[in-house]
Amino acid sequence: MDRVAVFVDAGYLFAEGARVLSGRKVARSDVLLDHSIAVSELARFAGCKSGMPLLRIYWYDATANRPTRSQVALAEQADVKLRLGRVDADGRQKGVDALIARDLVTLARNRAMADCVLLSGDDDLRVAVSEVQQLGVRVHLVGVCPAPRTQSRLLRQEADSTSEWGADVLRVFMHCRPRSTGRGDGVEKGIDLARPGIRSWRAARTTGSVRDIARQVARQVLIREFAVRTGRYP
Repeated sequence: MDRVAVFVDAGYLFAEGARVLSGRKVARSDVLLDHSIAVSELARFAGCKSGMPLLRIYWYDATANRPTRSQVALAEQADVKLRLGRVDADGRQKGVDALIARDLVTLARNRAMADCVLLSGDDDLRVAVSEVQQLGVRVHLVGVCPAPRTQSRLLRQEADSTSEWGADVLRVFMHCRPRSTGRGDGVEKGIDLARPGIRSWRAARTTGSVRDIARQVARQVLIREFAVRTGRYP
């Protein structure tokens, strides 16, 4: 079937994407994803890369117990199939690579896809990539900048094509909560003040009245609560 499928290793995307956007290691809980925009960007990229219609997006993540609100919200997006591994006591993902490899090979054997886009960096997927290629599927590997450092060299060599996503692409659908300075800036926690349309309450303090400050603070509190509850910005 002339379709392209997308396979996303969420652990890789969140860890390396947050590093690019913030310049530091960021806790997973401090990374916010706009699900609808992420899905649209992945579908657009896959279509441009392959010239084929989308089969679906397979999203691989892990959870300690039950799916998080963010994972549930993502699973409800059209054309998305959520696959969950588990998180062990040390916070490491288990079983995710096996899920990706299984779906890659199964779809290739069933001729459900002609091309696939793989967003991951794990060398454990190299064998699965080689196997689906032998079944006639072209594999387009996507890495987070700088891809040669965030991805297995052998995995990159195995792929039919490689692409790299930097901050310009990632910030369209991913944002990091600003680091607290410990100086009473709790109002900002959970809100990416660099996001267009959101202005710091400090700016209001220096340029407007007390009423302006109050309105700005209230607005950001509402936005924060919405983002925490739904996993996306209003």
